[in-house]
Amino acid sequence: MTVPVFLHDLGTSPRLLLDGPEGRHAASVRRLRAGERVDLTDGAGAVAECVVIEALKDALELDVLRRYDVPAPEPRLVVVQGLPKGDRGELAVETMTEAGVDVIVPWAAGRCVTQWKGDRGEKSLSRWRSTAREAAKQARRYHLPEISGQATTNQVAALLAEAALAVVLHEEATEPLSRLDLPEKGDIVLVVGPEGGITDDEITKFRAAGATPALLGPTVLRTSTAGVVAAAVLLARSGRW
Repeated sequence: MTVPVFLHDLGTSPRLLLDGPEGRHAASVRRLRAGERVDLTDGAGAVAECVVIEALKDALELDVLRRYDVPAPEPRLVVVQGLPKGDRGELAVETMTEAGVDVIVPWAAGRCVTQWKGDRGEKSLSRWRSTAREAAKQARRYHLPEISGQATTNQVAALLAEAALAVVLHEEATEPLSRLDLPEKGDIVLVVGPEGGITDDEITKFRAAGATPALLGPTVLRTSTAGVVAAAVLLARSGRW
């Protein structure tokens, strides 16, 4: 079994108290006991390798074995995700986080069936962020992915214009994603459309911003799975995998 990872303030002391929701989960749910190993991270690359000294009711007392920093990976992978239906948004966030996507941008595309408005939008965004947090711990990621606020089409176009490589998955593209030249640094921004597809107006704006339409493969994937499959292709080709 891999060493469990928890998010916590690392401080500078040789001994730490893992308390709060993370400590409660570690002590009451995971039932970690003295002598067992855990890793703590601040989610921004800092890591503390620890061993449990004592298990309390809802916290763990830890001895820090060593500290180190994990550099942020390059190039950075940003996925713009058209809002999927139902709980498929959380599925997309979970799998892309496990794969190693660095930033996920929820996109209110023209053909999205799901609409994030008012309280519903805030709750949906909160669920995406919670899902990313838990998936990052499961995947032993020391850099948590960023889940940005909901973006409009114009905001996505601006993001594409600033990218080192801008790509839009499109069923009518002739260039395979697997053959694009990838940058060594900067942002690769990948757009995944909603179930209904990307409109002509949207693809025109994205092309004008410098994006390259690319074909993922011969089969048609749902929007909730296309992002993680495309991420796997890019992460493998970039050398991050």
